[in-house]
Amino acid sequence: MLLVLASLALILADQRWQWFGQLESRVAGAATPVYWLAALPGRVWDWGDDLFTNHAALREDNARLAARNLVLAGKVQKLAFLEAEIQRLRQLLNSSTLVGESVLIAELVAVSSDPQRQWVAVDKDASQGVYVGQPVIDAHGLVGQVVQVTPGYSRILLITDATHALPVQINRNGVRTIAEGTGRIDQLALRHVAATTDIVVGDLLVSSGLGGVFPAGYPVAVVTEITEDPGQPFLIVKARPSAQLDRSRHLLLVFRASEKPDA
Repeated sequence: MLLVLASLALILADQRWQWFGQLESRVAGAATPVYWLAALPGRVWDWGDDLFTNHAALREDNARLAARNLVLAGKVQKLAFLEAEIQRLRQLLNSSTLVGESVLIAELVAVSSDPQRQWVAVDKDASQGVYVGQPVIDAHGLVGQVVQVTPGYSRILLITDATHALPVQINRNGVRTIAEGTGRIDQLALRHVAATTDIVVGDLLVSSGLGGVFPAGYPVAVVTEITEDPGQPFLIVKARPSAQLDRSRHLLLVFRASEKPDA
C-alpha cells in the first residue's frame, strides 16, 4: 500500500513540474519582446557608433586617396614634360650632328618682357667661348645671333626683332633677298622682292652666307603669304620662322672650325 501511494505521489509531482516548466517557457516567450525592446536603445547606439566610425574611416580613406591621386597627377604631368623635354633634346642633338661646325648647347635663362623687343638670354658666357655675333640655332632652324656677352649669361637677338635683318636665298632656285624682323615672334618680311621674282608660298628660305655672320644653308623661314600690288614694283612677302622661337628651351651656339673653343 505504501508503495502504491509513493508511486502516485511521484506521478503527481512529475506532472506538476511539467506544468511549471511549460508555464515558465510561456512566460519566457512572452517576455522576449520586452527584453528586445529594453535592449533596443543600446543596439541602436552601437549601430550608430559603428556607422559613424565607418563613415569617418571612409572619409579619411577618401581624403587620403584624393591626395594620392593629386600627387600622382602632378607626377604624370611632370613626366609628360620630361618626355617632351627629352624629345626636344634628342632633336637638338640630332640636328647638331648635321651641322658642320662645332656647337655648344645652351639653356634659356631669360626672355624679353618687352613685346617690341625680341631677345633671349642663355646660361653661357665668354668662359665657354661665346662671342658677340655668334650664330644661334635650334633643332629646326636659325634663331638669331649673340649681341651681348656678360659673366654668367649671353643675350641673343632673335631674327624676328624689328632691328634685325639677314641675307637669305630661296632654297628651290637660289634667288637672294633680305629677311627682316617684324617685331612679331611668328613673322618675317622679305623686302624689295621684284614682282617678277620666282617665289611661291611654301618656299624654304635658307641663310645665304653673305655678310659673314651666318653660315650658309641654315633654314630660316617658310614663305606663307605673297601680295602683289599692280601699282608697285615689289611684292609684299611674309614668312614664318623655321625655328621654334617661342618654344625652344635649349639652343645651339655655333662655332666655325677656326672658332672652336678649347672646352
